[in-house]
Amino acid sequence: MILERIFKLKENNTCVTTEAVAGTTTFLTMSYIIFVQPAVLSSCGMDFGSVMVATCIASAVATLLTAFLSNYPIAQAPAMGHNFYFAFTVCGPVVAGGMGYPWQVALGANLISGMLFIILSFVGVRELITSIIPDSLKNAIAVGIGLLIALVGFEYGGIVVDTPGSLVGLGNPKYPEVWLSLFGVMAIGVMVALKIRGAILYGIIATTLVGIPLGLVKYQGIISMPPSIDPTFLKCNPLKAVFEAEFVSVLFVLFFLDLFDAVGTVVGVAEQGGFYKNGKIPRVKQLLLADALGTVAGALLGTSTVSSYIESSAGIQAGGRTGLSSVFTACLLLLSLLFYPLIKMIGGGYQTPQGNYLYPIIAPALIVVGSMMMFNVKKINWEDPTEAIPSFLTLAVMPFSLSITEGLAFGFISYSILKLVSGKARQIHWAFHVVSAAFVARYIFLKV
Repeated sequence: MILERIFKLKENNTCVTTEAVAGTTTFLTMSYIIFVQPAVLSSCGMDFGSVMVATCIASAVATLLTAFLSNYPIAQAPAMGHNFYFAFTVCGPVVAGGMGYPWQVALGANLISGMLFIILSFVGVRELITSIIPDSLKNAIAVGIGLLIALVGFEYGGIVVDTPGSLVGLGNPKYPEVWLSLFGVMAIGVMVALKIRGAILYGIIATTLVGIPLGLVKYQGIISMPPSIDPTFLKCNPLKAVFEAEFVSVLFVLFFLDLFDAVGTVVGVAEQGGFYKNGKIPRVKQLLLADALGTVAGALLGTSTVSSYIESSAGIQAGGRTGLSSVFTACLLLLSLLFYPLIKMIGGGYQTPQGNYLYPIIAPALIVVGSMMMFNVKKINWEDPTEAIPSFLTLAVMPFSLSITEGLAFGFISYSILKLVSGKARQIHWAFHVVSAAFVARYIFLKV
């Protein structure tokens, strides 16, 4: 049997049926990205339909590469956090704290980052880069990104708004979009608490159904041919990214986030699935290579960084043990291309009578995803001020500045300073201090 030869089902104590269930389970838990990704990237001028197509194809390609190169049940898709960095920091308006670059340039930076990741996947430098970042900062970064995602979710739902005399304030609870967003949060929360697989997807669907009679969602159909990918296909501009001095920090952040997302997810799912052999993960190089190739494919097609999805753990919990599970997930991702009217209806947004454009259907998913990233806060060493203060600055500056880069900069610089003045400089790798110095130079020479 060809599937047995390719995926070694008997050796991994599984079968086609089990892998099909596992692949479907993974798809259900991660499919929210199909709705969220176009909504996020369209905010910086990208075509909604094209981004949706690019997201589905890039995710399917990367997931298939993972299946056939590494034989692991790990799905790939545009990473949450990366897409917000792309849309709100790199492409965000300068007046709002962004860099103001066109999305074509941001895609070019993604392409370069993915190519660097491919090279480093062969030479083993990723282990060195991983080792220089202290554990407290790694966890603070995850928490900060979660807070940023949640903040955008609160904004998309109209739950928090611009308030005169203050940075933000509570939105008007009389508005239906606020109530719909809060309903969605509770619906997803209840299903997560009950351990229902696909809770985020089902919560989105429930919120959509409630939004139709409220007039916040307009029915547009279910099935159609996919929209054109031409608006984003091969539109990336890597040359512009190369020659922009400010993009050194952008490339660093993109590469850094991709690296740690990939490594963190691989370690997590490998532990859950029992994939460790003699303390090591077999074929990890092939797995990270698939991750890097996915990012390159995404940049060429028209979507932000593609990375391994921790939601794959749901499929592993359902029995997935081989790449065949990922094949089923990839097929469902491609099948999603036929549901563009439904995706547009859910993720396309709603214009309020006040003229604001909100996304009350996907806002709950962002809030819940952000909440799920908070568990990392307990892993920070709060007893040591040289660890606690930089960690706090990292996780606080990200949402308050709407910038992952600034959060990293504050965390790195403060960590180096506090370790140096307290006589603990040797506790961290010398390369960490070099990166911190680069962030200082960025503020001195590159910031306007």
